[in-house]
Amino acid sequence: MSRIDVLVDRDGTLTRAAVLTDGRLTDLHIDRADKPSLLGHVFLGRVERIVSGIDAAFVELGGGVSGFLVAADVRHPSDADNPDGRPRQKTGRIGALLRTGQPVLVQVKADATASKGPSLTMDVTLPGRFLIHAPFGRSVAVSKRLGAGPERAGLGLRVQRLATGSGWIVRAGAAVAGDDRLAAESETLHLLWRGIRDAAESATAPSPLHAGPSAPVRALIEQGAAPASILVDDESMARRLAGWCADHAPDLLPLIERHKAPPRLFDLRDLDSAIADLLDTRVELPRGGSLVIEPTEALTVVDVNAGERGNPLDVNLDAAAEIARQLRLRNVGGIVVVDFVNMRSRGDAERVLAALHEAVDGDPVQTQVYGMSKLGLVELTRARRGSPLAALLTP
Repeated sequence: MSRIDVLVDRDGTLTRAAVLTDGRLTDLHIDRADKPSLLGHVFLGRVERIVSGIDAAFVELGGGVSGFLVAADVRHPSDADNPDGRPRQKTGRIGALLRTGQPVLVQVKADATASKGPSLTMDVTLPGRFLIHAPFGRSVAVSKRLGAGPERAGLGLRVQRLATGSGWIVRAGAAVAGDDRLAAESETLHLLWRGIRDAAESATAPSPLHAGPSAPVRALIEQGAAPASILVDDESMARRLAGWCADHAPDLLPLIERHKAPPRLFDLRDLDSAIADLLDTRVELPRGGSLVIEPTEALTVVDVNAGERGNPLDVNLDAAAEIARQLRLRNVGGIVVVDFVNMRSRGDAERVLAALHEAVDGDPVQTQVYGMSKLGLVELTRARRGSPLAALLTP
């Protein structure tokens, strides 16, 4: 079994949470104090303007910030008739669903970009390590990573029996969680939702209701299983993280350890160098060859180079695993096009495509892999969540 360690430090305006798997950086979560993320925040917003031509609305969130809400993410009383209680696709109906000046409960599902404000949804979700509470839903949905066998169905029934309230998404880590942990987490998330709902009833729009998880909390949530250690180099951060664990993950509380410099915490594993490498366009592969990762305004292009004596199949298999890792660490979102090295047979191409599917399967951000063209091109889409790493590290 792999060893997972979480290291949390403060570097100027940055709060950084690094996840290491067997000593190698596999996940990186960063908050920037001078450019705070709104991802996961819940607001009682106010509809500013409806744009019927694009079937969307601008929603005022307060503090001079407005978000973008499309019709597909609007809730309506008729949604209660849906089997799972989630919003239906509502093309061309934004004007019938919302009115200017109306207060609306919304959550930020993607941070603002250079050309657009935060993307919003009215379908609020509250994530935990094992469960995600979707309070407007009525069903229990189980992660596809757990396959389609009887164990997956049994887990869904177990959560349905244990969970408080309705509307649950079962994460892969729930498969190894005991009944007491699942029940406790569902109760905590359900109470959190009730607090948000009650606050919304007494608030005046626009008002913030709930902050999304911080970088250290995101690192713990996305891992699911308990790490071997949680090292924190700042006393106030350690206290806040311990407070969150006491409420949400008491089994992690004994793992939090305060690191006192020198040396600096990230120097222990040379993480500053590893993070600096993530800003480079070139990534070396273990058996020869390399990746060149070029972000553009419309998409991200990844070119796989075989090198002088690289075997095409070996290079492409190495590339598939490294591409998945780089997308996570760089927080790449949107369309990604990969130009693999040309291979001799269709069977080799299928092996590479299968390896890429497997590599992105563990990504907590929804990632879709499409087929490979005759030229060796593969298209991926990865949901946009938060800011790209390069934007966070650029002054």
